Amino acid sequence: MNKGDLTNSVASAAGISKAQAADAVNAVFDSIEGALKSGDKAAFVGFGTFSVSKRAARDGRNPATGKTIKIAAKNVVKFKAGKALGDSVN
Repeated sequence: MNKGDLTNSVASAAGISKAQAADAVNAVFDSIEGALKSGDKAAFVGFGTFSVSKRAARDGRNPATGKTIKIAAKNVVKFKAGKALGDSVN
C-alpha cells in the first residue's frame, strides 16, 4: 500500500471525497513528523510507536576502494509495532 492507496481507502471508509481524505492523511503524517522533529514520540495504542534515535558518528569503509571514511552522526526514525497490530497480522 502506498500513500495514494491509503488515501483511497480512507475516502471510501469514511465516505468523504479523495481530496478531503488526502488532506486528512497529509495532516496525520505532518503531525507525526512534527512530533518526531521536536524530539517527542508518536504513540498510537494498539498500532505502534514512532520514535527518534541518535546514531553516533563512526568510521566506515568504502567497499570499492577499501579506504576508511567518516560517517556523520544522524537521527534515525524507529517504529515499534503495538501488540494489537502484531496480533492482527499473525
